[in-house]
Amino acid sequence: MRTWAVQDAKARFSALLEASLREGPQMVTKRGVAAAVLVPVEEWRRLERTARPTLKELLLVDAPRGEIPLPPRGRLRRRAPATNG
Repeated sequence: MRTWAVQDAKARFSALLEASLREGPQMVTKRGVAAAVLVPVEEWRRLERTARPTLKELLLVDAPRGEIPLPPRGRLRRRAPATNG
């Protein structure tokens, strides 16, 4: 993956775009730190499809979906029912 400094990417955006289409993803850095990646739209769509499960997949998964904190049984007392009078 080729790396572009942000100022070079801005000045030569057409070249950055062409490199992305020809060579694949292109990294853009800001002050020497990776900031973004330009990828061709076909690759983005493929990644988006594989990264996000469908609702059906989420509902059919065997793993627990979350934890619900419940107090231990028998330790809490219930209030006495209210009387009408």
